[in-house]
Amino acid sequence: MTVVNAAAEAPGRAWWLQIAAEAADDLATDAVTRDQAGKTPYGEIARLREAGLLTLLIPVEHGGGGAGWSTACAVVRKIAAADGAIGEVLGCHYLLSFSARFFGGAELAARLEKESAAGQWCWGGGLAAREPRLTFTPGRDGPVVNGRQGYATGVLVADRLAVRATHADTGEPLAVLIDTAHPGVVCGGDDGDTFGQRLAAGGSVEFDGVPVEDGAVLGPLSWDEDTLSPFSGLSAPTGRLVSAQICLGIAQGVLAEAREYTRAVHAPWPHTSPRDPYALTTYGELTVATFSAAALADQALEALDGGLARGEALTYDECAEITVLAAAAEAAAARAAHDATARALDVVGARSASSAYGFDRFWRNARTHTLYDPVAHRLHEVGDYFLNGEHPPFTLPF
Repeated sequence: MTVVNAAAEAPGRAWWLQIAAEAADDLATDAVTRDQAGKTPYGEIARLREAGLLTLLIPVEHGGGGAGWSTACAVVRKIAAADGAIGEVLGCHYLLSFSARFFGGAELAARLEKESAAGQWCWGGGLAAREPRLTFTPGRDGPVVNGRQGYATGVLVADRLAVRATHADTGEPLAVLIDTAHPGVVCGGDDGDTFGQRLAAGGSVEFDGVPVEDGAVLGPLSWDEDTLSPFSGLSAPTGRLVSAQICLGIAQGVLAEAREYTRAVHAPWPHTSPRDPYALTTYGELTVATFSAAALADQALEALDGGLARGEALTYDECAEITVLAAAAEAAAARAAHDATARALDVVGARSASSAYGFDRFWRNARTHTLYDPVAHRLHEVGDYFLNGEHPPFTLPF
């Protein structure tokens, strides 16, 4: 396991990207076989844990890697290029494990980060406003959570679940942390049986009188000026940019594998070669689209880093600008992933249909990921902001 000395300085970005590249190479070696088997990714998460990637965002003084969001997103992109589903589990983990900082404040975040680093927790669940709802009910012996969450990422491998639950008395939505070891938590319904992202360890979760421990309410999720601050609002664009990295990783992954196939086989179709004008033009178009989406995502990440650095001084207008930029980046990344995963198969040719190569997993993973939060919503938000100056609604992708 990679261990970071709490007394030392945080490793640099290049160091973490090298660690991520090694983990991605490891995942890529048997990606096709693992996708076809569709088993719960205990081993894959163990690889990330051993590499120190689960604690990457936790400050060094709390036992983590001390990296920022730009580095975390770059790591997610590398992992997603090798395995889109594992990239989604890792990206969701990063977002949810950071949720105490967004919604609960520094003191709560510090305590949970120390516990998470010490236990090497993998976080799963989801805070998006989707049906059916969970209920948070106060009681004489403490609050409990009941209900069913229709789909949540990483639940089959998570040590902790960050979930959205509605307060039974006030109707206020809350972010709540749940220990998956409690017998009232039953994970793994049929909702996880998807044609893509098979290794995202997702599914429905049943909560039957699950107690909420002291300090496990991460904070409110109501988007209004009396409840949720602009800094808390940055959780939405952060989630958008995590989603964008997953899409970009999948796009880059399929292009890299298609390129290697084209170079090695020298014949997408009979009597053609890697110098075929159609193949060159298609690769050129897909590369431009992916590079452009990546550049936009990097621009949005720079804006996000600036917003996070401003902390509680951030304004609602500034939060809206960052949110719109992240929405645009996610939309561009989703379209690049859709285009690359479909058209790369054209230049590979009929052999791309062979299950031995597993080219289809890229399309299935990209399509499944984007179905949960369609790009049309992001385009609507960007257009409304551009034309009318309307601030985007507070929505989380996970």
